[in-house]
Amino acid sequence: MATEKASAPEAPAYVPAPTVTTNVLAIVSLVTGIAGLTFVPFLGSIAAVVTGHISLHQLKAKPEQGRGMALAGLITGYVGVAFAVLASIALIAFLLLVLQAGYGTGTMNHNMPMRGFNS
Repeated sequence: MATEKASAPEAPAYVPAPTVTTNVLAIVSLVTGIAGLTFVPFLGSIAAVVTGHISLHQLKAKPEQGRGMALAGLITGYVGVAFAVLASIALIAFLLLVLQAGYGTGTMNHNMPMRGFNS
């Protein structure tokens, strides 16, 4: 009888989990979308829309994370653009109303008594 030693089974080799990267343009789209609503109103929103669309196109081709950030950047970008357009329309309407009312023509009603002064 041959005496053989029972050897312990070898431990399986450690295989790290595959890392999935996050699309950089998705992050840029989200950051510029937030900046477009706060610090840089119109330009940040335009940058968010552009980088969001490019990011979504890249995400279709590569298996990366970041679709939610790209969509959030797109949404905040479009909301920022809509706010800018509405603010521009309101400003133009206000200026037209002021010009139609006669302010800025230099005419004043001099017949009104001034308070605080005895004449």
